[in-house]
Amino acid sequence: MISVKNVLVVLAVAFTAYLAARGLSWTSPVPYPLVVVTTLALYLATTWLCIFWEPAALRAARAAAGRAPRPDADRTDAVADGIRGPVPLPVPAQILALACAIIVPSAIALSVGAASRTEPFATWYLGGIGALMTIVMVRRRPWTAWAGIVALSVASMAWMGPLTALGLGLVGSIVWVAVAQMLVRSMDRAARDTSRLTRLQRAATAWQTSQVVRQRERRVQVQKALAVAGPVLTRTVANAGALTDDDRLEARIAEGRLRDEMRGPRLLDDDVRAELERARRRGANVTVLDEGGLDDVDEDTLSVIRAQLAETLRSASSDRLYIRTSPDERVAVTVVGRSPSVGAPSDEDAVDLWREIAHPGRV
Repeated sequence: MISVKNVLVVLAVAFTAYLAARGLSWTSPVPYPLVVVTTLALYLATTWLCIFWEPAALRAARAAAGRAPRPDADRTDAVADGIRGPVPLPVPAQILALACAIIVPSAIALSVGAASRTEPFATWYLGGIGALMTIVMVRRRPWTAWAGIVALSVASMAWMGPLTALGLGLVGSIVWVAVAQMLVRSMDRAARDTSRLTRLQRAATAWQTSQVVRQRERRVQVQKALAVAGPVLTRTVANAGALTDDDRLEARIAEGRLRDEMRGPRLLDDDVRAELERARRRGANVTVLDEGGLDDVDEDTLSVIRAQLAETLRSASSDRLYIRTSPDERVAVTVVGRSPSVGAPSDEDAVDLWREIAHPGRV
């Protein structure tokens, strides 16, 4: 697959190979040709190692990420966090690159002789080491890159003189490394900005989604309220507020049903609703409250809890019933029933029902 990274890698390999080939185009005899060839081989091996070497753990992680099916959001995170950018150069490659920057200039200068030190086949290392340090900079090792440029500058000026070294390519090498550092910083800044914008976009999307869900929930609640209270309100309006005892009972039951739907929807199913209505019709005051204790419970478990709640309500005879979810890890729902004590004041009720419905599987 053709990508920007593959194109840049091919260009880097071709350019460094071209610079090294210049070192073999001798226009005059050199005293130590074997040293020249060995130096060129060291340079190419080091340069290509710096281009291609990635830590084994990182390669395995990338391969696993490429095989695993990931949603678009995860891929967006990977790009935004800069995972696909250049990875830091391993320490052994840094050491080898710095050693190459120190050894190659002096080795070439000594092997070609004093008369040929300013010839094109002898000055190739000015661009070659500059290209190597540019690669090191792109691989996120700025201190090593600038140390290599300093070593190149000192050696080339010592062998050729400052003005000659600057005129033959040293300035270009320094500019390459500086531009590479600016590009890497710009790329990192762009990656951070992209990550920040992506997170802001996700937050905005999540907020918008939550608003849509809330609007849908409000519509559902309004529809339920109209379905429950609509007939009672219609009779109230038709009779100009003059309600019979049966109408008042239906109104109280409708009010209790609406409160149940708003305060404890996860506790309700058809059986529980029927038992709550039966308790209210016999005159009981029923309070249902879900305080979040069942938020993480699946539907199968809820069905078991609701069945036990319906059975408890079916046998209850208390005048007041309090049904609440429990924060306890073992207890799902607590049902408390109170009725007036015989011979006690009317506002002092005794507890005549206490039932704790446990979470299935946590007992």
